[in-house]
Amino acid sequence: MQKRILVVDDDNMNLVRTKMILGKQYDVLFAGSGIEALDILQRETVDLVLLDIDMPKMNGIETFERMKKFAAGVPVIFLTASGHKDDVVSAVKLGAVNYLKKPFLPQELLKRVSQEFEKQ
Repeated sequence: MQKRILVVDDDNMNLVRTKMILGKQYDVLFAGSGIEALDILQRETVDLVLLDIDMPKMNGIETFERMKKFAAGVPVIFLTASGHKDDVVSAVKLGAVNYLKKPFLPQELLKRVSQEFEKQ
């Protein structure tokens, strides 16, 4: 059975690009906001979350904090266009398994996802 990845990003182009990169090997779900991601995580089984940090209304850090209440076992890789080191440090302190700076190379995303699934 294919591993299932939830990609959370408020930029539709990033969602489409990520689906193109991961869609051949994984079952990819989309969420355009943190609120939508939390809803999906309560209804669906997900093996990994790729979570954008900088989103309106509820950023990735807040989304991650809330999802830990009911989906603590789901690993999270943060995606960030931000150059702010504090964002990455906060994400790792909260328990993120990895992060990737946008824009990323397709092979780098595949490598990080694959490495995470090898741990499971």
